[in-house]
Amino acid sequence: MDKKNNKVAPDFDRVFFWDFDIEAMDFRKAYKTIIARIIERGGQNEIDELIRFYGHDKVITAIRDEIYFLPNYAIEKALRFFPELKKEEMYCYLNRKDKPYHWI
Repeated sequence: MDKKNNKVAPDFDRVFFWDFDIEAMDFRKAYKTIIARIIERGGQNEIDELIRFYGHDKVITAIRDEIYFLPNYAIEKALRFFPELKKEEMYCYLNRKDKPYHWI
């Protein structure tokens, strides 16, 4: 991260984190929660801020490999925001409870 982007917290409207003590939050450690929340509820401006704060690679890796659950609509939003993602590679897609299971 370069020096101009070394803020302690990303610049998001507090409305996205109504259920958190925003002053006590460690945005570096809570990146999966933050990224998931913004994917679910944010728009392009918030996605741009995610990328500015965490970096494109970290955001993609978190969405693809580290976030265990996103609702189906948020998975679709993530695919629109990040066309390089493939649904079949996303842990949260593979981990869905509504997917069909094969019984032996």
